[in-house]
Amino acid sequence: MANISTIGVVGAGQMGSGIAQLAAVNGVDVWLYDTYSEALIKAQKSISNNIQRLLSKGHISQETSVDAVKRLRCSSRLEDLHSVDLVVEAIVESEQVKKSLFANLDKIVKSSAILASNTSSISITRLASATSRPGQVIGMHFMNPPPIMKLVEIIRGADTSEDTYCATKCLAERFGKTVICSQDYSGFIVNRILMPMINEAFHTLYTGVATKEDIDTGMKLGTNHPMGPLELADFIGLDVCLSIMKVLQVGLGDDKYAPCPLLVQYVDAGRLGKKRGVGVYDYPDAVVKTGGSPRL
Repeated sequence: MANISTIGVVGAGQMGSGIAQLAAVNGVDVWLYDTYSEALIKAQKSISNNIQRLLSKGHISQETSVDAVKRLRCSSRLEDLHSVDLVVEAIVESEQVKKSLFANLDKIVKSSAILASNTSSISITRLASATSRPGQVIGMHFMNPPPIMKLVEIIRGADTSEDTYCATKCLAERFGKTVICSQDYSGFIVNRILMPMINEAFHTLYTGVATKEDIDTGMKLGTNHPMGPLELADFIGLDVCLSIMKVLQVGLGDDKYAPCPLLVQYVDAGRLGKKRGVGVYDYPDAVVKTGGSPRL
């Protein structure tokens, strides 16, 4: 089984920087890669601030905080990941883009390295087909935000080896996470259940059953969810929710996963949620009126 002492993280957004922080705090050397130097500067500052916050709250020692900062290196050269033991990609949820990245990484990283995807819905088997090492490709789906959420969902592709699975599971547990394992079906476990619920919340708003506030309050107080589904969609990103629903619809071949028209319209209008500062809660309710069309 591979001994993972250095990892690469591709993508310096919220997910990637959170994964990099987890690794550094837990004694793993990290190369954080992004094509945009501005994203790396922002991520490095955020990680440093988060580590200081952990120190001030007594969650980590001074020694650990200093060590974690030293373990993080940033780069805009993918070639700098050549010696890592495992790469986690945390980029846009696009099969084509991820396949292209994996094909490039396959040529750069050492032959023993594991290629892990943080995808929340895309087939690991198809991603692995872009490489010469399908046995060393696996899904490692962190929840958002990675330093706080306790779960990691591991997905084995058709050819993922037992050694790859065990090494990835051990790394997740080293990060203090609880691991669940899914077969390689669209949406895996969490999003197979979560995204249809969010989509149905949009249908409930779309058809005028209730206001967004009452929908979210109902789910928070009626089912003990910490966030309502519409609030959660704003947090995740409406474009991400839409992308996953499309993957579910195509991958599972069932129109019950068809995205709600209101969700589609919000994304078309650029109302993507917290990351854009404009989402479900920034506009009056959109409802379907008899004989008319929904209004945004």
